[in-house]
Amino acid sequence: METARQLRARTDVHFNCCQSVLVSFAADLGLTEEQAFALGSNFGAGMRMGSACGALTGALMALGLMGCDEKKAAELLRRFRTDHGATDCATLLRASKDRGEEKKAHCDGLVYEMVQAVEELTGE
Repeated sequence: METARQLRARTDVHFNCCQSVLVSFAADLGLTEEQAFALGSNFGAGMRMGSACGALTGALMALGLMGCDEKKAAELLRRFRTDHGATDCATLLRASKDRGEEKKAHCDGLVYEMVQAVEELTGE
């Protein structure tokens, strides 16, 4: 979790939500930080088109690279849908805006939530 917080606080480079999750687990995934950064580069902002949440996508990638079965992925998706009512970035951001929440705070919260969920699901 500390890595995710450090990444989201940086102002010299932007880590999108997917990258923030993946880079947080890079060592556990057998990746360098640079490889994790590259892997997640096109999955921020809902695959750059408001589609699947980048934090969720990064968490699913991490689970897959850690060898978790589809039951853990299904559990992650179930939790996310239950907690947020949607999985797409555009809908999540609209709901956040309607609540008066700033975009960065909203996205940071989802990154931290997904890092914690991967840690819980994998026992990390």
